[in-house]
Amino acid sequence: MTALPPPPIQMLTMLGGFQISQALYSVAKTGTATALLNGPLTVGEIAAATGTHADALGRIVRTLAPLGVFRTEGERVELTALGATLAEGTPGSMRNVALWWMETHYASFGDLLHTVTTGENAAQHHLGEPFFDWIQRDPARIDLQNRTMAELTPGMRAGMLDGYTLPPGAVVADLGGADGDMLARLLAGEPDRRGIVFDRPDVVAAAGQLLAERGLAERIVPQGGDFFVSVPKADVYLLSYVFHDWDDDACLRILRSVAAASVPGARVVLAESAVPTGDEPHLTKMVDLVMLGTMTGRERTAEEYEKLLNVSGFVLDRTVPTASPFSFFEATFVGQGESTAGR
Repeated sequence: MTALPPPPIQMLTMLGGFQISQALYSVAKTGTATALLNGPLTVGEIAAATGTHADALGRIVRTLAPLGVFRTEGERVELTALGATLAEGTPGSMRNVALWWMETHYASFGDLLHTVTTGENAAQHHLGEPFFDWIQRDPARIDLQNRTMAELTPGMRAGMLDGYTLPPGAVVADLGGADGDMLARLLAGEPDRRGIVFDRPDVVAAAGQLLAERGLAERIVPQGGDFFVSVPKADVYLLSYVFHDWDDDACLRILRSVAAASVPGARVVLAESAVPTGDEPHLTKMVDLVMLGTMTGRERTAEEYEKLLNVSGFVLDRTVPTASPFSFFEATFVGQGESTAGR
């Protein structure tokens, strides 16, 4: 077993994380990884193909090779499977994620100390406005965000729906359902059930085409609206990776909208990734740091999700883990405003 470096050296490596992230960003942004997809090249050949400075690029390669991004033999540089995730168009590509985080998140994290000392959002402090407002003001940022989500979501949700069936109910409303993909997949094999994809009008506009392409336009309809104000009547309400975007007060407002539209016995399903207790590594702990620095949402433990449901009149029936980082929290509405704590 290889001995760990002394603690000061370990800490120095951790503190240098900002340099590594920028080096990885450079590899993604310049197309260095993409240039190596067809086989090994010399640094000079890569630089010529990408319009980069050969000496500087060589030093980036030398830094990242021990981390498994490249493999070198003499002057030849080979891309590893890990490095290929920074290339464009590869299975499991994280290139757009690299661009997204470094071009929209990185600078704001320089103000994380402000968050730690005041509780105020670092991105809003740095940008002078809420993060998503800033994104929406620039079409290029909107496009990058959309490409990133399209790239990131399939990998994170791989295996999420394997063998899973929603609770019984004739009508299912997917709140914050975006383009309708999640609900389309869940109801594709259930011809007797109908669905509503509910989201902001500008977002849900994309759902019509997807549903038509999958032959589901007659059973699943898009509907625009604001789930903080009201939601359509349904038997089952699905909220997939919605609550993590919002603080507790906002989540309770959403649940109050659901409760107002529900009769006792209606079901709500939260698809979220729960933070495990203890010190074990887990994706949600890193994502929660992103939320802390960039937005007002947070990742939560299973107990915290149950508490939100309880105080809104819902009782948790079961938690269904999946092959992905996500679980399904299924609850039943027992009465608006009732606390179900202790049931």
